[in-house]
Amino acid sequence: MASLDLTGDIVDLTRTICDIPSVSGDEKALADAVETALRAYPHLEVLRDADAVVARTNLGRDTRVVLAGHLDTVPIANNLPTVLDGEILHGRGTVDMKAGVAVFLQLAALLDNPRHDVTYVFYDHEEVAARLNGLGRLVRNHPEWLAGDFAVLGEPSDGTVEGGCQGTMRVKITVPGVAAHAARSWRGSNAIHSAGAVLDVLRAYEPRRPVVDGLQYREGLNAVKIEGGIAGNVIPDLCTVFVNYRFAPDRDPDAAEAHLREVFAGFELEVTDRAPGARPGLDRPAAKQFVDLVGREPQAKLGWTDVSRFAGLGIPAVNYGPGDPLLAHTDGEHVPVPEIRQALHVLTTWLS
Repeated sequence: MASLDLTGDIVDLTRTICDIPSVSGDEKALADAVETALRAYPHLEVLRDADAVVARTNLGRDTRVVLAGHLDTVPIANNLPTVLDGEILHGRGTVDMKAGVAVFLQLAALLDNPRHDVTYVFYDHEEVAARLNGLGRLVRNHPEWLAGDFAVLGEPSDGTVEGGCQGTMRVKITVPGVAAHAARSWRGSNAIHSAGAVLDVLRAYEPRRPVVDGLQYREGLNAVKIEGGIAGNVIPDLCTVFVNYRFAPDRDPDAAEAHLREVFAGFELEVTDRAPGARPGLDRPAAKQFVDLVGREPQAKLGWTDVSRFAGLGIPAVNYGPGDPLLAHTDGEHVPVPEIRQALHVLTTWLS
């Protein structure tokens, strides 16, 4: 089993946890290493559920802060093991979100007397369907493990506090046709051709850019996959367009679904996955204190994160971590080393 040195150089720790394979569904080796490393510190109570590991202090403080990050990554694209080029660390997971996880792990080890009690949450299956999400499983199985007054998700935010998050919804739009021999195509109806009407709707669609609690969000509605056809000489009798909708947190999932059914009126639409967004909540005292310490103008989170799950528990939460979120999931994923060190410094100062 891989060994983690939680008190050494933060960049070395980041590289080590990146280089342990942890694509969604394959997090066990990393979760084992995290659990073993954390159990070495007597000031922490360590708990585990499947491949999610929770560590917490129990000092009787008046407030409790939750720091949470996911252990999994999207599939590797010839970008592991990590490469350190001067002050830039390259590799899968460096941005999303092993640098943030490394910072939280080092804080867990070094801060044996923080000003708030702290719960550290390292969980699995974030990069896949919401129903598999490890934090969601903890909400269902052990909500008391997640109790707190304020939460920080270590998602990449370029060192800026990103408030709230977008909701996300995946739908299938099925277009029927009539099968026929391709040599006698007039006897059928080509479902793939008919699906062009769905693409016309998407091309003409103008996404909203609403301002929510002072932060501007930017919605998106996009086809992400198309399936149709069974053979090279058969007119397809079915075509399915898979669409992803990212909606601002002033809409809940029911309102988002109603909007899509209006946009795609006349088409057969099936919701396959949905997760609510979260309003920024930056008016909460704990959030304001953290924003003031970071010292940069907060931004809207353009994406879905597990901030949403904490909002559902009544816990105000923000996204804060090293790395440019625009580089997440890209083949050229990389993070500047100074951003990792700055995140560690900010959080250490706040919690000390």
